[in-house]
Amino acid sequence: MEITAELVRALRDKTNAGILDCKKALKETDGDLDKAVDLLREKGLAVARKRAGRETSEGCIWAHITPEGALGVLLEVNCESDFVAKTDAFQEFGNQLAGQLAATPASGVEELLSQPWQANPKLTVAEYLNEIIGKIGENIRIRRFVRLEGGLVTAYIHHGGRIGVLMQLQVSQTTPEVQAVGKDLAMQVAATTPLAVRPEDLEAAVVEKERSILMTQAKETGKPEAVLTKIVDGRMKKFFSEVCLVEQQFVKNPDLSVRDYLKQMEKETGSSIAVQSFVRYQLGETVE
Repeated sequence: MEITAELVRALRDKTNAGILDCKKALKETDGDLDKAVDLLREKGLAVARKRAGRETSEGCIWAHITPEGALGVLLEVNCESDFVAKTDAFQEFGNQLAGQLAATPASGVEELLSQPWQANPKLTVAEYLNEIIGKIGENIRIRRFVRLEGGLVTAYIHHGGRIGVLMQLQVSQTTPEVQAVGKDLAMQVAATTPLAVRPEDLEAAVVEKERSILMTQAKETGKPEAVLTKIVDGRMKKFFSEVCLVEQQFVKNPDLSVRDYLKQMEKETGSSIAVQSFVRYQLGETVE
């Protein structure tokens, strides 16, 4: 049977495989489109299994925010090389997957993999991922994602997708000016890596460990016991100003703390603005 350009195009539309792979599959199946689709998917699965054990230290982080800003998704997908991370196929997969997570919640990666792929519901996400692996020829792994809903959610992606932040605010008005505040705060988190929003949000174990270290250092000064607590309290205040978002210096204006910046912007925008939560991903970071 003659393998026409129209037949090759139809197979590409169904599988996203390369032109040469489509021609070869059609020749092997005597031009049977359905059999060619099955053949390419089988080959993709075989490549995926072969690549499954390979290290995935590169990749990208994506954010997806719904138009009204009421919901946001942060997603990390890993691959083997920076070259593949920048390809159109990899970037399109991540963008579509982040959009799917915004539309259809999943409790974890395993549940996500079992969902129908929204762009082609005949396939699961896992099956479509195997097709992408077969096409690209590298192992690809959906590593993690988070979905924040409620209030105003904004996002910031830095350094070509190597750092991503979701910022969730409680506001009384959603305006472009208030959204810009959320973007500024997301950039702040990307730059300064805070551990919590406020001192009271820090884990008790983190606070106690830091206080213990500072007390040990203070005792080495040989000062009276009555003075040590004041010394430690002062140093703890500095610690909070480094690791708690609202206590940090605002990176765009170091004369202000983030707390003061929020008060200033509340006056300028006429909206109440409070940080509810944030999530920061850095590509390949160790996650406990």
